[in-house]
Amino acid sequence: MEWLDLPLARCAAGTVRLPGSKSISNRILLLSALAEGTTTASNLLESDDTERMMDSLKALGVAVTRIDEGRYQITGCGGTFPVKEADLFLGNAGTAFRPLTAVLSLMRGHYRLSGVSRMHERPIGDLVDALRQIGAVITYLEQERFPPLEIHPAVIHPADISINGNISSQFLSGLLMALPLINESATIIVNGTLISQPYVALTIAQMAHFGVQVERESWQRFVLPGDRIYRSPGEIAVEGDASSASYFLAAGAIAGGVVRVDGVGRDSCQGDIRFVEALEAMGAQIRMGRDWIESSAPAHEFNTRILKAIDYDCNHIPDAAMTLAVAALFAQGTTTLRNIASWRVKETDRIAAMSTELRKLGAQVESGDDFLRITPPDGPLTADVAIDTYDDHRMAMCFSLASLGVPVRIHDPRCVAKTFPDYFEKFATITR
Repeated sequence: MEWLDLPLARCAAGTVRLPGSKSISNRILLLSALAEGTTTASNLLESDDTERMMDSLKALGVAVTRIDEGRYQITGCGGTFPVKEADLFLGNAGTAFRPLTAVLSLMRGHYRLSGVSRMHERPIGDLVDALRQIGAVITYLEQERFPPLEIHPAVIHPADISINGNISSQFLSGLLMALPLINESATIIVNGTLISQPYVALTIAQMAHFGVQVERESWQRFVLPGDRIYRSPGEIAVEGDASSASYFLAAGAIAGGVVRVDGVGRDSCQGDIRFVEALEAMGAQIRMGRDWIESSAPAHEFNTRILKAIDYDCNHIPDAAMTLAVAALFAQGTTTLRNIASWRVKETDRIAAMSTELRKLGAQVESGDDFLRITPPDGPLTADVAIDTYDDHRMAMCFSLASLGVPVRIHDPRCVAKTFPDYFEKFATITR
């Protein structure tokens, strides 16, 4: 097994330029492909997940051209993909698999969508149920309610759609991006509480850049107009990834120096920007500009564990909440992270994985269906442990922070290529 040994780092300080947001990048790629006109996107994330989306769009007949690093030209197809039969492999990219399922269901073509084994364990039944309400014909090729899927040509009839909101916000985002293609007004009703609401807000914001406005009543009812089509904005820039910012900002909060991230700030449309509120609650010092954030440790001397434990509802920051779990190792008291049920259906079962790896470092951990409770050890963290990453990029990046307390080994470090291929190189620039 490949691994990376991270030495003990006693300080974190410096500046990191963030890669483009994965969530925004894949939304912009898909909307650009569906729009009329040609879009030039800059600061687009170059990673495994965006590569899966770009490869799929090319297979569907969309011209995607790399101009320079992070800069791409996408020639839209005006709402109809030229290729009507294709087999698409989407890896473990939920931000590609879920919206493409919705869009392709309306294309009157024959498509097969598959991924890695973990993707075939991630539920998609609620999205398929919603699409079947308007006439989509979708077959499960293996296990009921899970990928892989086969999509058949179908006659779509507009109707109100209901969808459960408690598994993944990507289901609703996929529907929202797809429904303008039917050129009829549409209403989506969300059953229950919608999780990860900021990611839906992000989808609506990107759709607006392409000329389609969504009316929202609370988080329960969404109305799409019937007379709008996607039109290219011409040029569009992807802001830095707020989830990726969390690791560097947490390092500043833990290790005492000032760490600055460039590319995302107080004007961000990403929900994970609210991670800084949690850090502030833990006592970190935060400064923000329009497109930058700085973090440093609380102003306490002669105290080896200076952050404060928190009890925090993480519904709005499901990805960045993982960073809080590792930051809790450096806090006084017991930290409780609530409303994280979606962790169970991510790249791995993150509640189980996080519990196992935190215990290796000496923490006491209690977990349930939707919470994690972490109490750090009374003394130093357990040194020289090997962290398993479960083919989950965020596990690898989160646990790099343990090196601010003890040397640590990260198994399968290349899994970060999913969203941040040069993460460990950039982490090394701020730690010493």
